[in-house]
Amino acid sequence: MTRRPVLPGASELFRRTDTPAQPEVTELPSVAATTSSPALRAATPRRTAEVPGVEESMPGLTLVPAGADADPLAAFRTAAPSAPTLAPQPPRSRGKAVRAERTKHDEKITVYISADELLALESARLSLRAQHGVAADRGRIVREAISVLLADLAESGEDSVLVRRLRGR
Repeated sequence: MTRRPVLPGASELFRRTDTPAQPEVTELPSVAATTSSPALRAATPRRTAEVPGVEESMPGLTLVPAGADADPLAAFRTAAPSAPTLAPQPPRSRGKAVRAERTKHDEKITVYISADELLALESARLSLRAQHGVAADRGRIVREAISVLLADLAESGEDSVLVRRLRGR
């Protein structure tokens, strides 16, 4: 017994694209084929009351002889009422957060923070979303905070918030 798997070959996996595809011709199954095929016949074929001698292969279908009145009750039926069409509603702006376009970042750093700092960051994210309608992830908030601190450092120098906090004043 070999342990090699039996895999399909290239002819089974790929089809030729350089020749025009010929449409495949199929036949509809005849009444005899539907009764002889287990896949096409119902649980048990039964005889219809309308046409003696004809087996019904699909429940709910009735064979009608040619020339017979197809539907004697058609004159009494009315058309089904059409469903009302609804006009599209404009999107609501109530409480929806504003999303900015994503930017791809090429560099990555890992910063370890305490559980309290993480909780404060997550609270700030939820506050931005709920009270100000700004949807931002934690990474974007951190990037914006770094940008603000670096701009303040460049502008204020010795008196910047970053220098004062790092010196402990």
